[in-house]
Amino acid sequence: MIEQEETQKKMSNGVIAIISILLIGLIVFGYLWSKERSALKSCETANQGLQADMDGMSNMMSGYSDNMTADLKTDFQNMLDTYDKLKSKDVKQADSINIQKQKIQTLLDELNSSKKFSARQLYTMRKENETLRGIMKGYVKQIDSLNTLNLRLNTDLEARTSELNEASTERDQYRNEAETASEKVKKGSKLQAYGFSSGGLRMKLNNTTDDTNKAKNTSMIKSSFTIGENTIAAPGRKVVYMQIVNPDGKTLQSSSTNTMQTDDGAIAYSDKKEIDYNNQSIDVAIFFNQSGKEFAKGAYKVKIFVDGQLIGTDSFTLK
Repeated sequence: MIEQEETQKKMSNGVIAIISILLIGLIVFGYLWSKERSALKSCETANQGLQADMDGMSNMMSGYSDNMTADLKTDFQNMLDTYDKLKSKDVKQADSINIQKQKIQTLLDELNSSKKFSARQLYTMRKENETLRGIMKGYVKQIDSLNTLNLRLNTDLEARTSELNEASTERDQYRNEAETASEKVKKGSKLQAYGFSSGGLRMKLNNTTDDTNKAKNTSMIKSSFTIGENTIAAPGRKVVYMQIVNPDGKTLQSSSTNTMQTDDGAIAYSDKKEIDYNNQSIDVAIFFNQSGKEFAKGAYKVKIFVDGQLIGTDSFTLK
């Protein structure tokens, strides 16, 4: 009787110790999770701010783009007028001058269209303008050695080009910062799977299943786990993919068409399950049936994917 009471007392003390350890672990986990969530919220806020700045930069640059378009139109028209004067001074150059005029007219027609040009497109057209102007100067030097022809080169065009280049540099800097912040948010929104229990199942006579580690008795493989809470991840219907790799390094598939897209490209999967994720922890179990084929002996690896990302792994052995 005394021995039984002592045994019960020891068991009670053991249970209290285990509960105390679990409580401490939960407190530490809650603190770390709260700290990480706060940091990710800060990254998300910073990303929104940078995106707003980028939108502002784009609006600011629209004025430069409009002015530069107008200046390019004026410059191209001046070049056409200059070529007309050059052609009248030397009719022998008419054919080659007309070819250059056609190039300029094509660019001018494009500028006169209702199309909205980006900074990059205007910069490319500006480079073409400089090339065509250089060719025209060659004709001027060749035809008018005294250089009496007045070339109305627009100096404002160069000044606005410099302003546009500076604005483009600032915009690119904001874009890089925003992309960096977005990457941090993406990493923070990745789901995590834990608490794995994977292994073989044997089918009993009453059509129920029981765990087994014998390959010859295994009729299917089960992997159960928990997908953790994540307030940053997008909620809704999600497909959870399970990939089982056998001892030979091959992915077990119920169908050869079982492939999924991941961050590393398309890979094979064994089976899948759709869940309704609401940013709270959720328990998941996925089964793989090999349709009567015998499972090989050896070590198996289990990988779980959601949203194209690997969120957890497990392993087990069949003897």
